[in-house]
Amino acid sequence: MKQPLFIAEASSNHGRDLDRARAFVDAAADSGCDAVKFQLFRIDRMFAPEILAQSPKHRARTQWELPLEHLPPLAAHCKARGIQFSCTPFYLEAVAELAPYVDFYKVASYELLVTDLLTACAASGKPVILSTGMATMDEIVAAAKTLTAAGARDVTLLHCVSAYPTPASEANLSAIAAIRDATGLDVGWSDHTRRPAVIERAVHHWNAAAVEFHLDLDGQGAEYAAGHCWLPEEIAPVIARIREAGVADGAGFKAPQPSELSDREWRADPADGMRPLKHIRLSYRGEAA
Repeated sequence: MKQPLFIAEASSNHGRDLDRARAFVDAAADSGCDAVKFQLFRIDRMFAPEILAQSPKHRARTQWELPLEHLPPLAAHCKARGIQFSCTPFYLEAVAELAPYVDFYKVASYELLVTDLLTACAASGKPVILSTGMATMDEIVAAAKTLTAAGARDVTLLHCVSAYPTPASEANLSAIAAIRDATGLDVGWSDHTRRPAVIERAVHHWNAAAVEFHLDLDGQGAEYAAGHCWLPEEIAPVIARIREAGVADGAGFKAPQPSELSDREWRADPADGMRPLKHIRLSYRGEAA
């Protein structure tokens, strides 16, 4: 089994604090992740004016915006820790703003229908990961075709349920295989369940190519109270178990393994059914083999 790509989503839990954002990079790397992901949005580019005019809750999300000046130091810290840096662009210009820094783009479920955004990410030449929460299969297939037609050569789709948190009974992990069959692309799982068994089932049974999960450092992040964010000490053992199980899969053929080679000579000899093989017995009688 190919090892899945583990992506820690810092989301808005960094609180616009660069030191805290760097700590997310450290926590992701220390937990065994391959990548850490942030989000680049501007509230006035995300929500329509009539929503912001009537909703103080949405206006307050300006406190969650990642400052552009944080991109260079975060990318540098990721490189120093040997972990990929990614970020979700939520407006068209963000694709170009992120281009010098990210190893891959991640497009959120809510933007799956925005063809211009998909096309810009694909045209960058960088890998693209797209979440598919709330989408129908027709919408997913159309988005996948948009990406590949625009030049994307490395696309991963994430089966996702956009409920925060997602009940395990609604994870619908079999959709991983259905999306894979419908698109011919790699498909992973974006987790909002915060259940180890769900992630392990997605990988071991449904061959998820990637696993994304929301991370918080200490339970103090803006999104932690909703119930879908993992803490480092919770997710690290899950990743370790999956990594260990993947190593156990082997190379896909049957042959004696190095650790058992010495026991081959101690098998029962076909001539008399006694252990070990006769040429080994000779050495015990002091006779030359």
